Amino acid sequence: MQEILSKLQDLRIEARLGGGQKRIDSQHARGKLTSRERIELFLDEGSFEELDMFVTHRCEEFGMGGKRIAGDGVVIGHGTVNGRKVFVFSQDFTVYGGSLSETNATKICKIMDHALKVGAPVVGINDSGGARIQEGVGSLAGYAEVFQRNVMSSGVIPQISAIMGPCAGGAVYSPALTDFIMMVKDVSYMFLTGPEVVKTVTHEEVTFEELGGAMTHSTKSGVADFAFDSDLVLIRQLRRLVTFLPSNNREPAPIYATGDDPDRLDASLNFLVPDDANKPYDMKELVVKVVDNSDFMEVQAGYAANIIVGFARMHGQTVGVVANQPMVLAGCLDIDSSVKAARFVRFCDCFNIPILTFVDVPGFLPGKRQELGGIIKHGAKLLFAYAECTVPKITVIIRKAYGGAYDVMSSKHLRGDLNYAWPNAEIAVMGPKGAAEIIFRNEIRDAADPEAALQEKTQEYAKTFANPFIAAQRGFIDDVIMPSATRKRIIQGLGMLKGKVLTNPWKKHANIPL
Repeated sequence: MQEILSKLQDLRIEARLGGGQKRIDSQHARGKLTSRERIELFLDEGSFEELDMFVTHRCEEFGMGGKRIAGDGVVIGHGTVNGRKVFVFSQDFTVYGGSLSETNATKICKIMDHALKVGAPVVGINDSGGARIQEGVGSLAGYAEVFQRNVMSSGVIPQISAIMGPCAGGAVYSPALTDFIMMVKDVSYMFLTGPEVVKTVTHEEVTFEELGGAMTHSTKSGVADFAFDSDLVLIRQLRRLVTFLPSNNREPAPIYATGDDPDRLDASLNFLVPDDANKPYDMKELVVKVVDNSDFMEVQAGYAANIIVGFARMHGQTVGVVANQPMVLAGCLDIDSSVKAARFVRFCDCFNIPILTFVDVPGFLPGKRQELGGIIKHGAKLLFAYAECTVPKITVIIRKAYGGAYDVMSSKHLRGDLNYAWPNAEIAVMGPKGAAEIIFRNEIRDAADPEAALQEKTQEYAKTFANPFIAAQRGFIDDVIMPSATRKRIIQGLGMLKGKVLTNPWKKHANIPL
């Protein structure tokens, strides 16, 4: 028996070395951790239980029969993050470049199936050269099996992809189907076709980083949600993200005792918005002053910065925050910001996370580029997301809420539960000056001093609509609140809405304007 136990131990040691010490050293030399090191840092210490450690590929073609390595290029298993169950797979670049084989895919599918049955998040750590060419269609079939499970798990359990090396070709579709994508600057990249293929087909010269690097996808394409400086930073932030999320769509997110007084007032918010309605201010200042301990995890911070989305806590409860950013494009909604916010709202709705919306929006961004790009359909995505959403929704209009953008940004008319406004809020079809130019066109034209007449009529319109009280009289605003009390009123509202039950009509699925 001792001999057998000793042999088992030797096999485990060999399996943990993956492609061998030389390849491990090469991985470290590139500033990358190994697959097991990543898992150990991500999960609570000592909690990882590995499965299928001794699985090898079954390919005999092209000399592969004599090249079998235990684990076959992916490490799978489960463990805990802050004591909560999480399933994980981590591709091992030291074994055949982390390439996906039929058995490799079977291992990944096994862990995804377990996660779905148990009702726990699944985290995929991607570091792979792509499909294992020697296996041909078997490898492609493996990818499709993974994709199918991504789709079946969507909206049931959180799925997070950490891109910590190459991810190319068909491999990129699995991360694209998950809820969040994290990347490492100058190390990870994602693209369907690499620079050489691009050069051959289109004659464009492009680098790996320009085509599919972390900064490209987190600032230009919007494919990635986060970009970090190193493996270590990514893993630390990955743990942080998981703490905000519920285990599945039937459970609430965990509640943490943050120690931040729910009745805390902040007098500085009374002076946040400039007297000049055309001057910008930083909406993030409002967000961090309102949430627990100023702890706000922004999602897609570098992309479509005219809207802010991310996770925070209010009295220990996870909330999703959506806020217009007057510092960028005056807070206008455009194609990119509409899609960014719509996806975030739908994620929160899937996983029982209340949504806080801070509104300062002068409308949709005008222009030929936006119209030809389909702003009508893309803007409708955000409208659709808010209208379909059944979780608690609290909206605070900070300054401007003009035109159709007022409706779209979680208005009372889209089943907003509690809609508040600051005293300086302006709720109207458009800005006072533009409205006066239309309504009083003839009077202004015929006046002795058209400029003075325009100013007078602008003030007249502003007096009527550049305040929240007309909407409050109609019940479209539940209360006009003091800016300093925003945190307190939101937390009180969340407490009131804790038992909210709202169901949509039965349907197979909706037909969101994709």
